[in-house]
Amino acid sequence: MSTALTLATDRRKDGTVVLAAVGEIDMSNAETFADALAEARTASDGVFVVDLTQVEYIDSAGLAALFPHLEHLRLIATPLLGPVLTIAGMDDLTTIMN
Repeated sequence: MSTALTLATDRRKDGTVVLAAVGEIDMSNAETFADALAEARTASDGVFVVDLTQVEYIDSAGLAALFPHLEHLRLIATPLLGPVLTIAGMDDLTTIMN
C-alpha cells in the first residue's frame, strides 16, 4: 500500500515559491502533483523550488510531471531519490540533502 501524497505550497522570505511533497508520487496521484507544479510555477516570478525531501518513492508518472517545468524549477531531494533523478537526467537541477 502506498503512502498518501500531501502537497503544500509556501513562499520563502525572499519570495521564492516552494512546493513541498510528502509521501509517494506515482501514477495514482501524478495528475494532482502535476496540477500543484503548474500552480507553483504560475505563482512564482521565475524559478520555484520543489522539495522532495519527504518523498519516499517517485515513479515515471511523477517524473513526467516534472519535465514541463524543468527550466523553472530546482529540486531538493534526499540520497534515496538521487539515483532516480540522475537516471532521469535531472541531477543538474537537484540538491541532495542528507
